[in-house]
Amino acid sequence: MKKIYFVISFVCMVSFTGCKKYIDVNDDPNRPIDVKESLILPPVQMLISQNINAAGDGNLSIVLQQYVQVIALNQVAPNFGTYLMYNVDMDGDWNNVYVRTLNNLTLLNSKATSNGNFKYAAIAKILTAYCLGYATDAWGDIPYSQAFKGVENPNPVYDTQQQIYTQIQQLLDQSIEDVNKNAGINPGGDDFMYGGDMAKWKKLAYTLKARYYMHLTKAPGTTAAAQAQLALAALNSGMQSNADDCKIAFSGAAGAENPWQQNFLPASTLVLANTFVDGFKTRNDPRLSKMIAPAVQTGLYTGRQIGLDDIGSLESYSIPAAFYAGANANNYLVNYTEALFLKAEATNIISGATAAQAIYQDGIRKHMEKLGVGSTDIDAYLLSRGTLNTSNALRLIIEEKFISNFLNAENFSDWRRTGFPALTKVKNAISEIPRRVLYPNSEITANPQPQQKAKLTDRLWWDVN
Repeated sequence: MKKIYFVISFVCMVSFTGCKKYIDVNDDPNRPIDVKESLILPPVQMLISQNINAAGDGNLSIVLQQYVQVIALNQVAPNFGTYLMYNVDMDGDWNNVYVRTLNNLTLLNSKATSNGNFKYAAIAKILTAYCLGYATDAWGDIPYSQAFKGVENPNPVYDTQQQIYTQIQQLLDQSIEDVNKNAGINPGGDDFMYGGDMAKWKKLAYTLKARYYMHLTKAPGTTAAAQAQLALAALNSGMQSNADDCKIAFSGAAGAENPWQQNFLPASTLVLANTFVDGFKTRNDPRLSKMIAPAVQTGLYTGRQIGLDDIGSLESYSIPAAFYAGANANNYLVNYTEALFLKAEATNIISGATAAQAIYQDGIRKHMEKLGVGSTDIDAYLLSRGTLNTSNALRLIIEEKFISNFLNAENFSDWRRTGFPALTKVKNAISEIPRRVLYPNSEITANPQPQQKAKLTDRLWWDVN
């Protein structure tokens, strides 16, 4: 992947340097000062796949999976899993989000808009909204409206999370307008996510709108019913099948492995947590063997308890199976099943559990079909899960959404806003379960802001569950 990082570094350099005044003096074709949209898009998408969705050279995505007790470190406590964090631990992730990704998406959007290539502009806006959502749901208030201005404003004041959410919806609305313009160059093979299929990008935009509407069902100044109505309206134009999943495929060749496969290599000491693994056995869930690999040493499905005082044999614990963590597996960013569970949750709010039942079951079915579970096993599992009612509907919907969104940071947001799946703090925990992550030391040093004093257990604006 070295080539990818070179392109990103070059694009960052172009956005900050003043080489433009030398164009007429020294036009070196081997050192271009302008980069086409088709050359900016692929490395940015790979950065999102590897360094944001799957942590890459940062920590955040993996830390969030420890907070929701899906991943465990085979290390002695204290560690990330027992809620130990220093500000410096987030330096790489802030750099991934801001310097390497949002900066280049801003450049891509500006260039594409100026050139009339509105399909690229639409993609840039959708991915910007995705990254902003990821960042604000981790840190809360973040810079955006005053950011990316270089030396003109080296110390941008943070926007509130409420303002960021407004901007996310505006970006997604603008992206839909850009798609509808149907003007300019068509993306193709340079679009690793959808191959230039703008109808699918449009569905993704609507699905993300629904996601961020539903995050605010309990936020100050909103009502669950109003947010659910907005989400249902968006989902009418959102993803319609598993074929609409937003993902990046990997060949599995050297240097082109799925990033989650790389995350679970032995040197990382990452394994699956017992809370997650044992849930499949308790539910008699046919997805167990599809999603989880048996421990090499025992052949059993065994997760590690987070917070233990000793180190076990790595080969005595399970890691994800090949579907999600094989070298040639897809890396899933946004799933069609998320759209179905969002619809089920919103329908439950508006019309009740009975109306949500079929949608909820369809979400389970579509996830199992994607994994290759047989219809007989699907039907048996659906029967065993029973019927939604007033007291269990939200719990069951979010539990199943949690499974279908395996390894996705969205599960941490769902746990905070709903309380499901039910979690208790781990052994040797040094605090209650975190509700956010710390601001990075690099940002505290370079751009001091009052919000940076936040603790792990402080709640975000929308987190009032």
